[in-house]
Parts: sequence; structure tokens; C-alpha cells
Amino acid sequence: MDFLGSALLGYFLGGINPSYLFGKMKGIDIRQMGSGNAGASNAMIMLGKSFGVISALFDIAKAYLSYRLAAWLFSSFALAGITAGTFCIIGHAFPLFMDFKGGKGLACLAGVAIAFNPVVFLILLAIEAVLVFTVNYLCVVPITASVMFNIVYGVMTKSVPGALIFLMATLVILYRHVENIKRIRMGIEVRLSFLWDRKRELERVLSNYDGSQGDRGIDRI
Repeated sequence: MDFLGSALLGYFLGGINPSYLFGKMKGIDIRQMGSGNAGASNAMIMLGKSFGVISALFDIAKAYLSYRLAAWLFSSFALAGITAGTFCIIGHAFPLFMDFKGGKGLACLAGVAIAFNPVVFLILLAIEAVLVFTVNYLCVVPITASVMFNIVYGVMTKSVPGALIFLMATLVILYRHVENIKRIRMGIEVRLSFLWDRKRELERVLSNYDGSQGDRGIDRI
């Protein structure tokens, strides 16, 4: 029952999606634009930096709250925090009230890491900062960070069950980024440099679009 309570708490908090709500306020469905992702990174690109930052902070906060609140409410269950954090990411990616089409979990992953250990979060943040500016693709951050966090969590806690629980979140994050990897291979994935060099990045992406990606390909550019 504690596992179920932690999971439901995390899932439904995770399903509250600010980037989707901001898009609706502007009369659009953000899942039909840009990367097709109802998350902070796409909100920043399609709605503006302020909306992206607010969405990211909210997603971090809801994951942090899920972890801490579950650990407090279900204190007799040692894995309550990591369970709620895991299902917060799952709820963010597959929200019930958004037809299971949500975000990709990067900000939520940050919230879980902070709740677990702020020092671990800062170390991961430093590593990922170097990585993202090296490869110039934001999608590599959640992919690599989710795997690294899972390993670090398992090593630090020596909890195989806890690591296996969070593995569900890692697999969800990897699955939600399959399309990004495909777009990188086709040359139409928007790079991080879009934030400060919009014109050049759009020219690069459009020059690589040859129509073979289908109508959805151009919609997301």
C-alpha cells in the first residue's frame, strides 16, 4: 500500500504540465509544435525564454515535492521517495489527462536528483553542462543524466530494489528521446544554439529537410 500510495502521489503530481497550460493560454497545443514535447525545453523555444524557465522550475519543484512528500507521508517505506520521484517522471511523460502525451522528464529528473542529494545534482549538472555545450544538443542531457543518476543512486544507497524502481524512469526517458535521435540523424533536430542564433539554426534545419521526413517533420521545425 505504501508503494502504491507513493506511486500515485508521484504520478498525479507529475501529470501537472505547465508548458502545456501555457501553450493553451496562447491558443496552441505545444505538442504540435517544435519537438512535439510538452516540456520546458520546447516551451522555451516555442513560447519564449520566460515561459520555458517557469515551466522548468515548476517541473523541478513537482518532482522534488513528490520525493519529499512521499518520504514524509510513507516514512515506514524506505523507498517511498524514489518511488514517487520515478512515477512523477512517468506521469510527466504519460499524463492521464493529456492522452498520455506529455514531456520528456529532464526537469523532473533534476528535481528527483536534488531531493535525493543536492551534491549529486550539482556534480551531474556540471558534467552535463560540459557535455551539452560540446555536442550542442539538449536531448543528450536527459539520456546520459538518467543513466548516470540511476548508477549513482544504486551505488550510494546499495539498494538494488530502489535502483530497479528508478530504472523504469530511465527507460521512459530513453524511450521519449528516440525521436530526437532520429531527427539528429536526419539533421533536423534543433540545436541548443537556437536560443542565441535562431536565424542560422533555422536555416540549417530547413536546408536538411528534404520532404522524406513527412508532413510532421516540417511541422516540428
